[in-house]
Amino acid sequence: MRYERILIVDDSATSRMIVRRCLEMAGHSDAVFLDAGDGVLALDLLRTHPVDLIVTDLKMPRMDGRTFVRKLSADPATCEIPVLVVSSVAPESRESDAFGHNVLGAVRKPLSPTKLMHALEE
Repeated sequence: MRYERILIVDDSATSRMIVRRCLEMAGHSDAVFLDAGDGVLALDLLRTHPVDLIVTDLKMPRMDGRTFVRKLSADPATCEIPVLVVSSVAPESRESDAFGHNVLGAVRKPLSPTKLMHALEE
C-alpha cells in the first residue's frame, strides 16, 4: 500500500529522522512527512493535517504512545488511520491488537527499511 501523508511521532528528533529515512528507502520517498515530539503535539497536528499512516514510539513525555493510540481509536475522526508502533519496548506484532484495531503491528528498534516493509505488508 502507498501512503501519501505520514505522521512520525517520537520524542527523539534523531529517531524521527531514522524512521523517515527507512520509510523513504522502503518505497515511500514521495510521501509528505509530518512529525511530532509526543502524543499531545500529534493530536493537535491531526486536527488540521489529515494523514494516511502514523508511526509512533511508545515511550514519550506528556502523552506516551499507548495513550496516544487509545485516543486515536476512540475518536471517529482518527480511528481509521493505520498505526505502526516502532519502539525499543515494542511488543511482538501479534500483541499489537492490545493497542487498538487500527494498529498494523509493532517493530522493535533498531529499525531497518526491511523491518518496516514487512510490518506494513502484514
